[in-house]
Amino acid sequence: MTATGMAHERGDLYVRDGKIAGVGSDLSVPSGTTVIDVSGTVITPGLIDTHSHIGVYPAPAFVAHQDANEAVSPTTPHVSSADGYWPQDPQLDRARAGGITTLQILPGSANLIGGSTFTMKTYLGARSAEDARFVAAPRGLKIACGENPKRTYGEKGGPQTRMGNMAGFRRAFEQARAYAQKWRKYREALAAFEHAPLSTEPTSEPKLPPDPPDHDLGLEALAGVLAGNVLVHNHCYRADEMIVMMEIAESFGFRIRSFHHAVEAYKIADRLAAHGASASVWADWWGFKAEAFDGIRENAALVHAASAKAIIHSDSAIGIQRLNQEAAKAMFAGRRAGLDISDDDALQWITANPAWALGVDAWVGTLEVGKQADLVVWNGTPFSVYAKAMQVYVEGDLVYDRTAPRNRPTNDFEAGFEVTP
Repeated sequence: MTATGMAHERGDLYVRDGKIAGVGSDLSVPSGTTVIDVSGTVITPGLIDTHSHIGVYPAPAFVAHQDANEAVSPTTPHVSSADGYWPQDPQLDRARAGGITTLQILPGSANLIGGSTFTMKTYLGARSAEDARFVAAPRGLKIACGENPKRTYGEKGGPQTRMGNMAGFRRAFEQARAYAQKWRKYREALAAFEHAPLSTEPTSEPKLPPDPPDHDLGLEALAGVLAGNVLVHNHCYRADEMIVMMEIAESFGFRIRSFHHAVEAYKIADRLAAHGASASVWADWWGFKAEAFDGIRENAALVHAASAKAIIHSDSAIGIQRLNQEAAKAMFAGRRAGLDISDDDALQWITANPAWALGVDAWVGTLEVGKQADLVVWNGTPFSVYAKAMQVYVEGDLVYDRTAPRNRPTNDFEAGFEVTP
């Protein structure tokens, strides 16, 4: 199952130097090529989760380990989830065993602007965020509207209302625009200085280059959004708020890359498509707070039917272990509603579409020649409740093997204790 619209009932996959070199039937390969016989299984691209807090909300769930929310100010664009990531989180091994090969680690949703995200691969042996980083992935920025910032800051100086939320976003991007303008003027002045002809007057004072503006890491991140270099991932539930956020983004010249959770995305699926935003949604989470009350199981399918990009995400260290089953639930809900949802469509919700949302679709998300060999070998259709990932490969390297316990990483926290009587 290639997630390109093409499936091979009996197919071969040729991997060379960590990349896919051939997909199809009866491929011709050089003599001496290692052959792995997985007859009777199903091969898909590695699964991709756009929304995870593994490593920043790790297990064990001690308060001392909670590093996702820098809840000291409504806007903290200067922080990055990579700096709070704990690579020994045992939840990462569980995600890998569920077929996850790429995931985005985000700050939490307490703040209007929570900070930079980072996209990672489930490499074995990564001892830091930089070891695990998906090098080609662009920078992401986590922002959040709705109840969470109101609840966090309502008694701490605000914002206390949705009015305050939106005013906070406008203020932050106005500051970023002014910051970018200062640097633009500085670069123009510096270029003029460097290309100015030398004075021939013997008494003239030497001209000095212009002084640069002060660097601000937070405004640098927001200026990157305005320039289109930083992708915006927006925690947002209600349809009306998503519309306002799209209007704010368009007024500043950028686009929301993906609305996360987006339980009311089905109400504005046409506007999401027109804006170019994807919707990273759950299959059936709803009702746990007021803004989640209008969730429906057909959400992803209706977004897909409107030609917007539907994505199934987890936001859960448990859900990430069976993202394939979450996609299956959403697929069957759409079919029950009379929508034409193919298996390949549903597979794209957890492969090709999240790859696009993270800006890495040129490298992963589908089984195509030239892409990285991130693969999952399933014991049958991945949309079965009985589906298990038997083998998982990242860039051609085997990182999980259910059939060989020695190839299944064990975290220190799962090793147990020896009790001496």
